[in-house]
Amino acid sequence: MRGYTSDKDGYLARLRRIEGQIRGLQRMVENDEYCIDVLTQISAATKALQSVSLGLMDEHLKHCVAEAIAVGGDTADAKVREASEAIARLVRS
Repeated sequence: MRGYTSDKDGYLARLRRIEGQIRGLQRMVENDEYCIDVLTQISAATKALQSVSLGLMDEHLKHCVAEAIAVGGDTADAKVREASEAIARLVRS
């Protein structure tokens, strides 16, 4: 069981909304909408994805990393390193 499993339906609903936003962006470009309006919607979709990723990261830290730390040893080191690398990727994006 993954850390986000208890709120899986919520994450799926949010991702479906984001999917709709992306389809809306495609329509905006197809319809030659004003570029600033397109950029504004891209920003909104980006923020929505960031929100999902932060929620997943929070769940990962609370569940997977916390369990690994309780076990200790190489498992804990690997999970902490993995989480650090994921955070670094999120910060760069």
